Amino acid sequence: MHRYRKTIGRRGFLALTGALAATALAVPAAATAAAAPAVSADSGTANRETALVRSLERSAHPLRSTEPGGRTADLRALSTMVGDAKVVGLGEATHGSHEFFAMKERVFRHLVEERGFTTFALEMSWSAGLRIDEYLQGGPGDPRTIAQETLAGSPWEREEFVSLIAWMREHNRRHPDHRVHFMGDDLGAPELGDHIFERVLSSVGRTRPEALPRLTELYAGLRPFDDIFGYLRKPVAEREENAARAQEALDLVAEHQEGGGDDPAWTVQHARNIAQTFAFATLDLADPASVTAAERLRDQAMADNVLWWQCHTGHKMLLSAHNGHVGYLSTHPDMYPRTQGAVLRDRLGSGYAAIGFSFAGGSFLTKDASLDGDWKPATVPAARPGMNEHVLDRVDYRDFYLDLRTAPGAARAWLDRARPVYDAGSTFTPDPLPTLALGRAYDVLIHLHRVRAADALCQDCGR
Repeated sequence: MHRYRKTIGRRGFLALTGALAATALAVPAAATAAAAPAVSADSGTANRETALVRSLERSAHPLRSTEPGGRTADLRALSTMVGDAKVVGLGEATHGSHEFFAMKERVFRHLVEERGFTTFALEMSWSAGLRIDEYLQGGPGDPRTIAQETLAGSPWEREEFVSLIAWMREHNRRHPDHRVHFMGDDLGAPELGDHIFERVLSSVGRTRPEALPRLTELYAGLRPFDDIFGYLRKPVAEREENAARAQEALDLVAEHQEGGGDDPAWTVQHARNIAQTFAFATLDLADPASVTAAERLRDQAMADNVLWWQCHTGHKMLLSAHNGHVGYLSTHPDMYPRTQGAVLRDRLGSGYAAIGFSFAGGSFLTKDASLDGDWKPATVPAARPGMNEHVLDRVDYRDFYLDLRTAPGAARAWLDRARPVYDAGSTFTPDPLPTLALGRAYDVLIHLHRVRAADALCQDCGR
């Protein structure tokens, strides 16, 4: 079972020796008697936590590794937990830890090979996802170049995603009758890409040429859309006018594409993503209520895109995004009042399963500000008492997963209470840490003892 017993370590050793030294000191009998009730209370708390840890341990399934490749017998219980879900959300507690990204490839490969999954969906732009999928289906290029072109500036511009793309391309070469696909479920950020406008215009030109002049006119003022951060500095009124044009274009495309073309549904979906993007980009950064409304729109749009893909293709999908997008609760409900995962659960019921990640310490990538700066490593110490991860890390496995829905009563009660957690998105605030009730946020939890920052793209590899 690959049981892992955690070592005390230098910090734990110093604490232990300090406690032993304290107990060796002579103290008056009266003082000892006075201290007895406190010691008893501390002992009771420690006993309850130990019982909780043992309860969690009985439900835990150890992981052999987070690295893709090799045997996957340790993932069989995870397959059972997924059940008949059509969409499985697999989160990440940080945007930029090697183990989260590597584990995503490992789980996806297992679900493809053992459960018939066919689409990897990522929290990235719809148009960039199309470009990756073109490569997977035999298009020109190589995995690293494709990653540089489509993931530039994102936390996923990493060697771990080069590995995933390479595996998917090779899988399609070896299994042409069971091809896998890549999908971006997000808005057009940081750019839409001019090719998405061309796809819509080309399709309408072939199927309803009489609508082409008006559509061309509507899109002329919207393209190119190649820098959402710069675009957000335009006056709100101008951005609202552009959003209205994008919506009119979508209505026009939807009206004129009915019954025409090889697959008009794709053309409408492309136009829908353009409209979604411009609607989101009307947010007023100086107005917190506007930012919250925009983020709600974004999670709804991501869920709608996933639902469209799943319904249109029939594929079983692994949805990769931050914990706060695949789960049912966010650590920042003021900004993310309704998550993508909550929408998917409402629409799919048991056809959706949410898997969250936690970690007890290590490094990841983050930025100083959401809209500016580069991704750089940050490190956090071992989880402190009072945090969810502190208790989870006492379970007698280094890395493990458990079904939160079937946890024993005492463990379930603990899981349903909000406590501080490590959670990093584009930015990270170490104090105060956000809080989350794990049992209400996810169906399944993968806990990792330690993580490290994801690997930057190798610039000279393959040259």
